[in-house]
Amino acid sequence: MRVGISSGMAALLLPLGLLLIAVLYASVGHGGASGYIAVMALTGLPPETIRPTALMMNVAVAGIATAQFAGAGHFRWAVLWPFAVAAVPFAWLGGRLPLGAGVFGILVGGVLLLSAARLFWRPKEAGTTRPLTLAWALPVGAVLGLLSGLVGVGGGIFLTPLLLMAGWARAKVAAAVSAPFILLNSLAGLLGWWGQGQGWPSPEFLAPLLLAAIVGGSLGGWLGSRRLAPEGIKRALAVVLLVAGLKMLGTGLAP
Repeated sequence: MRVGISSGMAALLLPLGLLLIAVLYASVGHGGASGYIAVMALTGLPPETIRPTALMMNVAVAGIATAQFAGAGHFRWAVLWPFAVAAVPFAWLGGRLPLGAGVFGILVGGVLLLSAARLFWRPKEAGTTRPLTLAWALPVGAVLGLLSGLVGVGGGIFLTPLLLMAGWARAKVAAAVSAPFILLNSLAGLLGWWGQGQGWPSPEFLAPLLLAAIVGGSLGGWLGSRRLAPEGIKRALAVVLLVAGLKMLGTGLAP
């Protein structure tokens, strides 16, 4: 599959848009998958380009975050594996499932609207932590894994608040667990996509987008929310997701 950008201006604007999204998301503690998908959806890229591209950017940025959090000592394997054991096979399955443009538009639109709502909502940590149970972790992991493979999001934007509200982890541990959760889901989704033989975006299309995500994610993590206005940024990102989500829902529901 050969995917190109029609003009020199478009070839510049798409990576710059992804770079900005990566910086903003990283500055408020998110990986940026939903933002990357929103930008690509707004530019009119087809599902067969958006899915593998978003998953590859997830792998790049989540890999950086995983290394950073592991080095800081916040990672907890006991919190990750109950979700990952169900998420990984379902992410692989989701990557293998072909989706028509209509179904993809509805799924992506719904995920982007939920992500926009999530940016406006700040969950409070439970007063005390409590043990994680497989009865909750397995179905949650399965649903988030399937979404990851089908759409290209890693599921971290939904896993993090769940861990906080349920009292299964504190904020830093939740972030440290969400990063490898996204990484594993995205790798599994890519393997499913590759095993189905559905093709890949061209290297000349993909390389600048991956570079933009890596540079933007690293820069945003360095800046941190202390140097920026996190609430204002979240609202701006939510508007982008809202517009893109409505656009994708309109595409999916159109006859």
